[in-house]
Amino acid sequence: MIKLTRISGEAFVLNADLIMFVESRPDTFVTLTSGERVIVAESLDEVVRRAVEYQQTKNLIPRGKT
Repeated sequence: MIKLTRISGEAFVLNADLIMFVESRPDTFVTLTSGERVIVAESLDEVVRRAVEYQQTKNLIPRGKT
């Protein structure tokens, strides 16, 4: 689960396993496997960082030096 912020300023928690795409246009759009789209305040890079960190906590991606 990752904490994100809707463009309106409302914080929410998203199951990162449901992320299909993240796009910057210039707002950051997160498209879920269900087809639902969420616009978030975080940058594309920040969403990816949080999603990768989440996967690492599940030991699906090895931790390494970045």
